Amino acid sequence: MKYIGAHVSAFGGVENAPQNAHLIGATAFALFTKNQRQWFSSPLTASSIEKFKAYCTEYGYTAKQILPHDSYLINLGSPDGEVLEKSRNSLLDEVHRCEQLGLDRLNFHPGSHLKKISEEKCLDTIATSINWILERSEGVTAVLENTAGQGSNLGYKFEQLRYIIDRIDDKSRVGVCIDTQHAFASGYDLVTEEGFENTWKHFDEVIGFNYLKGMHINDSLKAKASRVDRHASIGEGLIGTKCFERIVKSPWFEEIPLILETPNESLWASEIACLNSYQN
Repeated sequence: MKYIGAHVSAFGGVENAPQNAHLIGATAFALFTKNQRQWFSSPLTASSIEKFKAYCTEYGYTAKQILPHDSYLINLGSPDGEVLEKSRNSLLDEVHRCEQLGLDRLNFHPGSHLKKISEEKCLDTIATSINWILERSEGVTAVLENTAGQGSNLGYKFEQLRYIIDRIDDKSRVGVCIDTQHAFASGYDLVTEEGFENTWKHFDEVIGFNYLKGMHINDSLKAKASRVDRHASIGEGLIGTKCFERIVKSPWFEEIPLILETPNESLWASEIACLNSYQN
């Protein structure tokens, strides 16, 4: 079964996210467990935790259908010691929030070298950061998201994600999330049928579908290999609808959250309905 949803608002408390997802007909959802533009936020209250779990039960959301996303400030590969320490502690705090909410995965961007260290050094630092976090937590999988390769962001090639995975001590607690816009912008062909098949066969050879813990389903405003991160609504970008129809119909993407991060949230309900129609 395909679980299809969107990155919904948790404004007013995390307990509002399951309700917001239910309102748009989502069978999956993503959320920020705290303000995504702050390093740290107030602890979750017992009331919010209880209500979040209750609403998830009421609307039929299990942990495998939910893909929380980390703060935008975090850089696990930072060449700046102070920022690196703050990033590790901030992500660890978010992992603990997931533990409290009964969630089993946390999605994050790998990191950036900021043109101050080599790519290899940055990737090694990212892996060290993840190991540090996993040693201090339990039950939550660290989910690396591929990037578009904009600026000095790493993780835009499957080989870079594999490099990090190879250096994680507990491989049972590491996974990946593939964003379609990021993959397209970094050079992977998702438009033609042959390109789609070859991209995912290459993914399986390099990383393996056993590591795929979620996807971000976005069309692209920018061209293939542009290395620019600009999402578009489904069918309104350069990837086109056939890619997303193939994803929904493919057996490769079962039982993981497929999350819209498209820019017009007023279209989410219709986009979800459209994607679900491909399952029929």
